[in-house]
Parts: sequence; C-alpha cells; structure tokens
Amino acid sequence: MIGLAPAEQTAYELLIERPSATLADLDAAWSRPEPLAEVLAGLEERSLISREAGPPVRFQAASPAAAFGALFADYEEQLERARRHVAVLDAAYQAQPAVSDSASMVEVITGPRAVRQRWLQIERSARQHISCLAKPPYLSTAGGLAVGVLDSTNPREPDRDAVRRDLTWRTIYDRSAIKHPGSLAAVERSIQAGQLARVLPDLPISLWLADAKVAFLPLQRHTAAQDAIIVVHPSALLDALVSLFEGLWQRALPLHRPAPGQAEPDDTGRLGDDGDRLITLLLSGLTDEAIARQLGLSHRTVQRRVAALMANLGAHSRFQAGVRAALQQAPRWSAE
Repeated sequence: MIGLAPAEQTAYELLIERPSATLADLDAAWSRPEPLAEVLAGLEERSLISREAGPPVRFQAASPAAAFGALFADYEEQLERARRHVAVLDAAYQAQPAVSDSASMVEVITGPRAVRQRWLQIERSARQHISCLAKPPYLSTAGGLAVGVLDSTNPREPDRDAVRRDLTWRTIYDRSAIKHPGSLAAVERSIQAGQLARVLPDLPISLWLADAKVAFLPLQRHTAAQDAIIVVHPSALLDALVSLFEGLWQRALPLHRPAPGQAEPDDTGRLGDDGDRLITLLLSGLTDEAIARQLGLSHRTVQRRVAALMANLGAHSRFQAGVRAALQQAPRWSAE
C-alpha cells in the first residue's frame, strides 16, 4: 500500500531504528540478498532518506508522516471518488423500473464460482456476527468448520484463519453433523478456533446469517451440489429466518471443547470431567455404535457406561438419562 518493495521497507525500518547510521552500521544488520547500497540509493532518489556528508557518510530516514502523508491523501482521494461513483451506479440501479421490490429482496445465485464469490462478499461485509444452521447439503466454500459448515463425509481441520476474530460465530449442528467418526472432534477444534456451537437432532434447513441483515441458503434441499443458493435481503422473510435461528439457538444443546486431561465417565455411571461429550451424544439421539466411534471406545463399553449412567440417574431411557445429566450441568451450560 505504501509503495515500497520488501527490501526498501526493510532498509527504511532499519534507519528508523538506527538514526544517522553509516553504511557499515546498516550492513551489519542487513540480512536480505539485495545489495544494500542500491536499495539505499533508491530510497534516497524518492526522498525517503537523506545522507549527511562524512566521513563517514551517514544516512537518516525522513519523517514517516511527511514521507507518506501525501501518498495517503492521494489514496483517500481515490477512495472518495470510487465511493461517489458507486453511489451514482447504485442510484441508477435503484431507478430501474424492471427491478421490483421482490427482486431486490431475494437473489438466486447459480454456479459454484458465483456461489463462492457471493458467500465471500457476505462474510467480508459482516461486522458483528455470523450465524449458521449446519445441515446437509453442506457448503464448504469458505473455511469449512470455522464458519459453521461441516462436510460430514470428510471431516477436516478448520481453517482458523477464516474465523475473523472481530465476529461472533454461532453454529447449530444437525445431529448428522456429529455422528460420523472424527466429526465431533473436528467440531471441537472449530470451537477452539472461536466458534460457539450447539446441536439439535433435526434442523429444518441449512442457513447462514450475516449481522441479521442478509441470509444465505441452498436453493435445493436434497443435493450435494452447491451450484445454486438464495440470498435474502431485509424483508419479512429475513425477519422470519432470524427468528427461526434465535428460537433454535435457545433450544439447542451446547457443545464443548474438552479441557486437557479430562477423564471419561467410569463404569459406575459417575460423570467425569468429560461427561459433557456423552451427554451431548445421548441427547443428540446417536446410537451406541455412533457414540462408540466418537469416543474411541468399543460398542460393549459404551453400552455398559450408558446403562450405568441410566441406573445412577434413575432414568428409564437413554434420552431421559441425557436430560437428567444435562440438568445437573445446567448452571455451567447456561453461563455459555
């Protein structure tokens, strides 16, 4: 942005740290392959540094505010011209009679490339939060689990760089998102990356919301091909989608990232520190086989531990055991 090559920036910063330095002083700290004398000559030609007659000759950096102030002013002027031009284009767009109110409220985007580009625009425009209902078909174009989307057939490490730290990320996972081997661990890694995650047995749709100002959902419900999506702008429909997410968030069960060194429930049914995972899996309606895959245990061991937990809590069903155990954990969960 400031128009300096990497070598020029390094040399300029060296002179900021070492005012009135000689060539030998700078060369001692120079680690780049470019010839230092040539780099300094280029900076001097652009009036970013000056030299004092010697011997020995000394170099001094110009004030950064003075050196780059004019450049920044030029950038700001260009940006302002661009904003005015966009405002003119938007006014012309809004004035077109062919663009009806309904057309401006709902967009249909087709083609994988266009879908990806539109999602990235929406994610980058968000300023407060991203909210997601993660249900098949899963969209995996923008950071995987980090944005609340899981390819249930191929769980992957979340792209932590995709989680903008200035945003709150909330995801409600469908039960199918955590029943495949390794998927719960992948979700927990996304939680470690900054995501707030919950789970429900059966979500009605896949949905993404940015700042409650725009919604993004697949056009086709029963397809793995993400080549068509709907974008919903402020309208009664968007309000309904926001209310749907908030209502489901209140009902959903929190997912947790186990702390290091947590223990699993023992065979007597007493919940150890890792009991949250068993509670989550029970309330999600997973079978013993699916729970065994997630916890890395044998089917027989899971059956024994679930039976012991039911007996310890006086529960008559697996779901009831999960509910009663969750109620015991409610004060800590409500804090999240």
